[in-house]
Amino acid sequence: MIRSQSLANIKGIRHGFFTREGGSSAGIYASLNTGLGSDDDRQTVIGNRQKIADALGAEMLVTPYQYHSADAFVVRKPVDWSEPPKADATVTQDKQIAIAINTADCTPVLFASRNGDIVGAAHAGWKGAVGGVLESTVLQMEELGAERVEIYAAIGPTISLANYEVGPEFHRRFVDEDANNGRFFAPSTRDGHYMFDLPGFVAMRLEQLDLAGVENIDICTYADEDRFFSYRRTTHRGEPDYGRQLSAIMITE
Repeated sequence: MIRSQSLANIKGIRHGFFTREGGSSAGIYASLNTGLGSDDDRQTVIGNRQKIADALGAEMLVTPYQYHSADAFVVRKPVDWSEPPKADATVTQDKQIAIAINTADCTPVLFASRNGDIVGAAHAGWKGAVGGVLESTVLQMEELGAERVEIYAAIGPTISLANYEVGPEFHRRFVDEDANNGRFFAPSTRDGHYMFDLPGFVAMRLEQLDLAGVENIDICTYADEDRFFSYRRTTHRGEPDYGRQLSAIMITE
C-alpha cells in the first residue's frame, strides 16, 4: 500500500492507498481486485478485501455503493453491510472500522483530523468533485466535532492530465460554471478536445475548504498498469470489465 506522509504523521490512525498487487484474482482482475460490482468471482473479491482489512488490523472494512454523487454518511457500529447505502464518501469516529472507497481512475481522497479521532474517505470522480462530495465529507466530519482547520486531506492515485482526454461539452461545462476552471485543461492532439487535470481540480476544491493541509500523492493510475486498474485503459483496449483498487483509513485503539 501507498501511504500519505501527512496522514502517516497523525497518531492513532492507519491508512493506505492500496494497489492491484497482492491479491488472489486472475486474468484482467489480477490480482487485488476489491470491486464487488465487477464480474470477478465474488468470494475471491471478498477474500481480497479481507487481505486489506488484515493489513490494516481492522475488525471491519466498509465501502458504500458508489454512484458518482455528493452524498456522504457517518459509519457507526453496529453496521449491516448486506445492502450498503448509496453514497460516495464515508466518515467515522468509531475505532477499528476501516472506511474505504473503490476507484479505477477516479480520485480517492482520505481525510483525518489532526488528533486522529475523526476520519473520512471520498470517491471524487469529476461528477462528485463538481457536485460537492469533498465538501460533504468535511461537513460530516464537522458534524462529528472536527474543525476544518484541523483536517488533513490526501489525494491518492488517480488518472492524470496526460491521460484524461475529454470532449468539448465536458470543457464547456466546467468553464461555464467558472471561467477559472480553464486552467485545468490543456490542448489535446485531437481537434476540439482537451486533456483534463482531475487531481488538480480536486486539489483546488480541497484548498478552498481551508483545511490544515492538502497532499497529492501524484501517481497516475492509467500510466502505471503494473500497480493500478484503470477504467479508461480498459475502455481503450476494448476489454469486457475492469478491477478496482481500494483506499482505506481507520482509527486504532
